[in-house]
Amino acid sequence: MADGDYTVDPGTDIGHVHLKVSDLDRAVDFYRDALGFELTTTYPGAAFMSAGGYHHHIGLNVWQSQGGSTPAPGTTGLFHYAIRYPTRAALARALQRLIDQGVAIGGASDHGVSEALYLSDPDGNGIELYWDRPREEWPRKDDGSIDMYTQPLDVRGLLASAAA
Repeated sequence: MADGDYTVDPGTDIGHVHLKVSDLDRAVDFYRDALGFELTTTYPGAAFMSAGGYHHHIGLNVWQSQGGSTPAPGTTGLFHYAIRYPTRAALARALQRLIDQGVAIGGASDHGVSEALYLSDPDGNGIELYWDRPREEWPRKDDGSIDMYTQPLDVRGLLASAAA
């Protein structure tokens, strides 16, 4: 098989993210209290958190980072990771929880294919919270390719959908 012939199986997805943090208790508090993830298990220097009883969606550890500092601007590393919500209403409820917890939102965008909120955890790891619009609603260019864009998100409209 030539290198250009291979494509990843379409059923592939990203299973979890594992983050180095400087303070494990603080990180667990944020992911549990602000984002609502459940603590599934701990090991010395690590915690694993999930939604819905899965073994883990988020791993946190201080194995190489206890007391460490946030990466400096201009350095390489994680830009953000994304947490996809199943519906617009679920994303709206997550936003309301963040507001109630006093968590700062760094941005909110409509990308045509999705609506997204941007924030950082206490260690400066970027997080995108989003939901995908149904594929048949994705904007398309004349050639059929996806026409993603970045426009301001109607945050009030999003919050109004929380009850749905």
